[in-house]
Parts: sequence; structure tokens; C-alpha cells
Amino acid sequence: MFRKILVANRGEVALRIIRACRELGIPTVAVYSEVDADSLHVRFADEGVCIGKASSADSYLNMPRIISAAEIANAEAIHPGYGFLAENAEFAEICESCGIRFIGPPVEIMRKLGDKARARKLMAEAGVPTVPGHDDPVPDLEEARGIAEAVGYPVVVKAIAGGGGRGMRIARDPEELATGYRLAQAEAQAAFGNAAVYIERYLDHPRHVEIQLLADGEGSVIYLGERDCSIQRRHQKLIEESPSPAVTEEMRERIGDMAVKGAMAAGYQSAGTVEFLLDSDEFYFMEMNTRVQVEHPVTEEVTGIDIIKEQIRIASGQPLSISQDDVRIAGWAIECRINAEDPERGFSPCPGRITGFHPPGGPGVRVDTHVYQDYEIPPYYDSMIAKVITRGEDRAEAVSRMGRALSEFIIEGVKTTLPFHVRVLRDERFRRGEFDTGFVEAMDEGGSGAGRGRAEGTARWSVGNGA
Repeated sequence: MFRKILVANRGEVALRIIRACRELGIPTVAVYSEVDADSLHVRFADEGVCIGKASSADSYLNMPRIISAAEIANAEAIHPGYGFLAENAEFAEICESCGIRFIGPPVEIMRKLGDKARARKLMAEAGVPTVPGHDDPVPDLEEARGIAEAVGYPVVVKAIAGGGGRGMRIARDPEELATGYRLAQAEAQAAFGNAAVYIERYLDHPRHVEIQLLADGEGSVIYLGERDCSIQRRHQKLIEESPSPAVTEEMRERIGDMAVKGAMAAGYQSAGTVEFLLDSDEFYFMEMNTRVQVEHPVTEEVTGIDIIKEQIRIASGQPLSISQDDVRIAGWAIECRINAEDPERGFSPCPGRITGFHPPGGPGVRVDTHVYQDYEIPPYYDSMIAKVITRGEDRAEAVSRMGRALSEFIIEGVKTTLPFHVRVLRDERFRRGEFDTGFVEAMDEGGSGAGRGRAEGTARWSVGNGA
């Protein structure tokens, strides 16, 4: 096992990793920017190293400074969390060249799966269903038009690198394709330094279902059930749950086996997630994330497996501590991502000082957060400030418990997305489990006011009995 781990991240995920390390008896090193000096991940780590000013480029994305911090602190390994450098193969390669273990998959696997077109081709060769499309980079608009005609409209133009909905444009006809192709290229270049795009058929109302995997260095790969991440806005996930209301036991086994098959074909190691689009009873590979996911807690809640600990053990060379036969899905879990954003104003970020903070508690409630009263939310990073996770014996209890938890959650001083989550939980379609990736847009178009909430700074809501 590692003697010391540096956590190359901030906020709640850094704190989550530090807690797992502490339970494993591993000292930790926190890195932080000047504006994060009072963050809880710095307070609870065994050591802290300031790596720069406020901007990400000067701190959490500054590879030389992070490597220097690891060397100064004599850290054996670096855990990147998610975001920032988590899927950056260059950073992983630099870590290895400096004799520091990158807690994630091998560099060549990151490169192979980080290229979405290449990953699609690999999965198709392994027999994993993929959305009809063209696996190779599309060099120009003329070829894009030919591919779109062959695949059939609507199509989606997607960046080969990156994720999170950036570098992605939907085209329902040749005119939209011309505009979308150029915009996707420009956005991909700006976001990832790679303008290459590919094209696949666009599924209008699918579900977004993903399989959590664990794979060790001895060839063992297991899946921990699925998560439904269909409640999203502009391709950004907002609410996740496990299991999925749309997945039967038989389908879970089919899609899980396919995810394992694809991971084994890639030679995967570490924790990872295979994302699928579910259309009726058919599913299609979308991409593989070579890192731990924001929504990993819902899987932990229904399986009892600590994904971060397993990821660290795998990176240290240990085999999986569990087999597929040990995995059991018990109960139901839901996660709401709470962001410092104003739903009334297009979910615009709302940095500032938190003047009042009272997280929910009680049976079946988990809150992952780095926030506390008088904490100053900086304007430089992601706006997520907390994740509320509830577990129940079944979906109805998990939803009811989430309603109760949100009604107890008090955040004063800044606007948050708490009102949005309350409205989703009140929606009868959500309560029945009848939703897809277009759910949030449909709420807005239907005038239900998915983003409407009280205007005052206190995000305090009562959702009534069972909501």
C-alpha cells in the first residue's frame, strides 16, 4: 500500500479521497490555490501545499507545480479525483516518468479510450452495441454531409476529445449540419485543443444509463450495477440514481456483461464507467470515463462497496477484494447535485459568502460537501457545492427521503439549485420513473418552471409529505 498520496483536486471530491485514505491509514497531501486556503480539504489533509493563484491554469491545472508538490512532500502516488487532470494522459505519463503512481488506468489505456472515435471502434470490434455512425474523424463538411445522409438525420456532431457536452451539436437537416459542424469544431478546439469531430445518429429521447466497473491488474473486471443519469441539463447531469427504473434484472446482466467485455478488450485497470444510451430495450455504447464519477456515491450506497478505496488498492498493485458473485444491489439510492447557481437566471453561477449552512441528516441521508458557514465560494471553479444522497428500501422511500432531506437543507447567502431539485421531485413523471434525457427541457417548455423558485437568499423548502 502507498505510504503517502497527494490529492490533485479540490472541494468535495478531494475531501472524499482524503477520508478514504485516512480509513486506509494513508497520509495525504492537499494542494490548493490561494483562494482555497480555508477549504476543508486543506484542513483535513495531513499536509498542504499552495500551488498558485486563483485561476485553474495557475493552480489545479498546473502540472509542474503539482508534480513539484508531490516530490517535496515525498508522495508516492497522486489521486486526480474527477475534472481538472483526471483524464489527462499527458499528466499521467509525467507522473509515471517522475516515479509517481497515477491513481487511474495506464497511460496507453487513457489515450485509447479518451479518443471517442477510437473507443467506439474498439467497442464495436469487441461486440458492444454502438450507435450507428462514423468512427473516424470527419475531415471536412462535404464528408460530414455524406455521412449524415448515410446514417440518417438527426445526427450529432461530437468532439473526439473531452466530454461534458462540449464540442457537441445536434443537426436535424443539412443546414443545421453545416452550422453545427463548424461550431462543434471550434468549441472542441477551444475546450480540448483538438478540433477533430465524428458523427453518429442522434437518439431523440433515450435514457442515459452507465455501468460502474472495477478492474485490477490481474485481469479481473466486475460491474457494480447501473446508474440512471437521465435528469440532465445541456448534457450536464443533475440527478442520478441506482438502480435505474428502466432496467430489469435481465437487462442489467446483459448491459453489465457488455461493459465488462468492452473493458477487458481495452485491457482496462482501475475504477471506470461505461456510459450507454438506452432506447426502449436496446442500449448503445456512448463513451467510457477513465476516472471516478461525481455520482459514484449512489453505487456505493446500494452495493456497500467503497469505490475510492478499491481504486486505491488497485493502483497499489492489489487484486480486487471482491468478485462478481459478491456484488448485490440492495435498496435504492438517489443523488442531487447542489450547485451555487440561480435557476431563475438560467442557472448562472452565484459565488459569494455562505452566511448560513445546515445540512440535512437522519436515517439514509449522506451529504458530501466541502462547504460550511462563512465559507466563501470562489468564482473560479465548478459551482457544485454539495451532493445529497439518500437511500431507501425501494425507489419510493429514496425519493421521499430525498424530499425530506432537501426540506432540511438550509443554505443562506447565495442562490442554489435546491428549488430546482424540489420541483423535479414533485413532478409526477419523475415519481413514476418516466423520464429521459429531454425531461428538464420538457419541464421548461411545458411551463412547469423547472428553474423557478423563491427569490430570497435562503434556499429553504418544504416539499410536503412524501415529496
